[in-house]
Amino acid sequence: MPELALFLVVLSSTNKYKIYIRMNIRHLLIIVGLFGAIAANAQQKMLLTDPQVKIDATNAVNALYNFKFEKADRDFRWLKFKYPEHPMPYFLLGLAEWWKIMPNPNDETHDDAFFAYMDTTISKAEVMLDQSKTNKNVEACFFLSAAHGFKGRLHSERHNWSRATNAGRNALNYLQKNREDSAATFGSEFLFGDALFNYYAVWIHDNYRWLRPVLSFFPNGNKELGIKQLETVSRNAFYTRVEAQYYLARIYYNDENQPEKALPILEYLAATFPDNAYFQRLYARITYSQGHIDKCEKTSLDILDKIQKKMPGYESTSGRYASFFLGYIFKYRYRNAAKSKEYFQMAINFAKDTKSTETGYYLYALQYLAQAAEEEKNYSLARDYYETIKDDADSDHECYKFAKKKIKELKRK
Repeated sequence: MPELALFLVVLSSTNKYKIYIRMNIRHLLIIVGLFGAIAANAQQKMLLTDPQVKIDATNAVNALYNFKFEKADRDFRWLKFKYPEHPMPYFLLGLAEWWKIMPNPNDETHDDAFFAYMDTTISKAEVMLDQSKTNKNVEACFFLSAAHGFKGRLHSERHNWSRATNAGRNALNYLQKNREDSAATFGSEFLFGDALFNYYAVWIHDNYRWLRPVLSFFPNGNKELGIKQLETVSRNAFYTRVEAQYYLARIYYNDENQPEKALPILEYLAATFPDNAYFQRLYARITYSQGHIDKCEKTSLDILDKIQKKMPGYESTSGRYASFFLGYIFKYRYRNAAKSKEYFQMAINFAKDTKSTETGYYLYALQYLAQAAEEEKNYSLARDYYETIKDDADSDHECYKFAKKKIKELKRK
């Protein structure tokens, strides 16, 4: 677990690897403590061992995952009132701000509140650590590593590389202080980080040949073991269960080419947290790609309805996905050209809202509209769509190549 954290911190210290860190800094966040940090201490007693606190915190975290931020905020503030000198409630309040950012990382409106809560978490945890006679307060170190890790992740999203590097170093420092004690105290929660290290150490080796010399300084990973550990955490952990389920689904779907294993996990997450725009978007995507058209249609319509209602977390990124899927469904399943074009145009508009005109859904929506214009013998409109694709797509993109070819053909009409 700390090995990969150190690995990412070392890489982020050099200009050469900044792009890599931008793509993978989220793994640092998870590995340096994520929800293991919810293990907290009220003076001499660990709150984690208090069943009522555990229930209260979990209910609030579940509300957070379901994007019921007002309820989560009330519960977290109750914890803050009851334990004002403990880092736990401030960390949870910061975590709520993070989940407000998750659906659209380009949204910076929650940054100030997020950093303020994480800074307060750090201050409270430092006091707790200073008051420890042995300077080995496991809970304090967890909160310190987690808060610094979260700060590092957001700094990396904002391309503040030096701040991301410093936060990563701090996170690693506090994580290493009490690794053995932490594993003994928190069990499956701590196993989460080891699982990600085991998997991604091998994944990085396989996908980034130029990083292999750096990897030689670290222990070998084990992808199969990492997946098994994630499965254990997803079944047995208390606080890290949902994160483990999300990462397990992501690994199965994106990295292991086993979408049939990812599907039931994402189906569970979408059903358990039906108002989580992020989980619902992932579920719509996998049902689309795996041909579960009824489920994709239902989920996509639900997403657009929630965007219309301005529900928390439902914004243009989710709208781009949902409207594209519906455009495809109405084109090929229902043979409804008018409705299909309406949804594809919505996908284009949503993409423009978030300045995502390089994405595949945007480009393919334009391509479908261009082809529809050709079918209607509106060749001038078709050329306009293809020209837009050429302007917005990279020259090596399939849509660019197709548009270039079609423009030449249309000149003869």
